[in-house]
Amino acid sequence: MNDITLPKAVDTFITATNAHDANALAAVFGDGATVRDDGQTWAGEAEIREWIQGHLINPKVVLTPTSFADDRLVASGDGDFPGGPLSFALVFDIKDDQVTDLTIEPV
Repeated sequence: MNDITLPKAVDTFITATNAHDANALAAVFGDGATVRDDGQTWAGEAEIREWIQGHLINPKVVLTPTSFADDRLVASGDGDFPGGPLSFALVFDIKDDQVTDLTIEPV
């Protein structure tokens, strides 16, 4: 991916997002994980699956990484949503190859 070295969980997150694979995306998140996006927080498997479907799968988001440092991925995101493509910063907390916390912010 653009010669950027990514942790396994981040690489899997991007690959599953771009494949629009909700099950593979959900598997990236560990027990008790949280996602912060669009001023809201989703916690636990059921809420994260809802976020995945509504924010990544339905709009057919495709992420193109531009940089990764200190657990912060900057990526361009495009899909079926107004104003795309948009740049995002995705900040990952990872433990045992699973995302425990993800915060998404516009850049």
